[in-house]
Amino acid sequence: MTGGAVLRPEPLPRTVRLLLLARVVNQLGAFSLPFLTALICTDYGASLTTAGLVSAVFGLATIPSRLAGGGLADRIGPRTTIVLGLCGCAVAQLAIAASSSLTCAVAGAVLLGLAFELYEPPSQAIIGGSVPEPQRVRAFSLFSAALAAGGMGAGLLAALLGRWDLRWLFVSDAASCLACALLIGLALPRDRPAPPAVKQDDTAVRPLRDRRLLGVLATGTAYALINQQTVMTLPLALARQGLPAADAGLLFTAAAATTVLAQPLIRLPWTSRLTTPAALALAHLLLAAGLAGYALSRTLPTLLASAVVWSLGDLLVMGRVYALVTDLAPPGGSGRYLAVFGTSWGVAATLAPLLGTQLLAGAGTTTLWSTMAALCLLLAALHLRVTPQSPSSCLVPAP
Repeated sequence: MTGGAVLRPEPLPRTVRLLLLARVVNQLGAFSLPFLTALICTDYGASLTTAGLVSAVFGLATIPSRLAGGGLADRIGPRTTIVLGLCGCAVAQLAIAASSSLTCAVAGAVLLGLAFELYEPPSQAIIGGSVPEPQRVRAFSLFSAALAAGGMGAGLLAALLGRWDLRWLFVSDAASCLACALLIGLALPRDRPAPPAVKQDDTAVRPLRDRRLLGVLATGTAYALINQQTVMTLPLALARQGLPAADAGLLFTAAAATTVLAQPLIRLPWTSRLTTPAALALAHLLLAAGLAGYALSRTLPTLLASAVVWSLGDLLVMGRVYALVTDLAPPGGSGRYLAVFGTSWGVAATLAPLLGTQLLAGAGTTTLWSTMAALCLLLAALHLRVTPQSPSSCLVPAP
């Protein structure tokens, strides 16, 4: 094998492939959330501060949602939990689309937050438990790529429907959630109750007492905060620059396309030989470069180039960090470890709109993106010092 050859991976289990397909379907309509603040401002005449508070309430509601997803997966099974979460999201999305007042929209946002993360821990636990350690980085990278593949269509749909009426984005998202729930219910095997021995072992799983996990949770929360700025604040930032808010859909599409097309980079020998701390440090350097591009860009083509650079860093993060958390978990504890780590997204979704809207209103887009880029540089240095090694950091070539 030559030095630049791509490693040939083993095929993924059927359950994982079906789950990836279902999430592609789900993502086809999943770009309504970034436009929640824009909808509140345009349809109800609310201020940026009010819109940020509503998004923060949504983010706060996702924290118990994520923890409940891990617990429900253990009690009623991952398939049932995924279907329940997707149906709850659909109901909430339709409630937001049909809301006639700001109060109704806020109630819909809270309901959406409570259902939004139910399906993530069981989905990630299915992937982590279905593939061997050396293939976990690839499996989680493909999971990210599956979401991005659906996101390519979603970004174009957002750019189209967003120019017509932002409410149709929420209707489209609800339809994709129901379609994904149907596919999961029909395609994945039925849930099986865990044997008594496993249930007894689960009582010893204490993720909040694992210092390694808490360290990864801290850096992961900072990364999620930066990531959520590019999701929740980008439409508003574009509007402040005189560009249509719906152009954020084009930037999301460019980032998603890069995530899909750049998957072979994960299997290159030099990237697969990187330790987890080194890979995450490199990822955050790329994230910083992309955010610096957002700070300096004033035209759509340069913003698109920045989105591509950002997504390359995002690609490296998503595969490595979830494989690391799965590796840190004791037997039978991956669901709860992933659920606790996933609360980083809830914390970020709560703080990001508050921080982003305040920086945007008080200092402008350049300061907003420059601050996020500086935080990425700090995280790159921290990963080299505090992030633990992962057994699956290096992929094993297929024979």
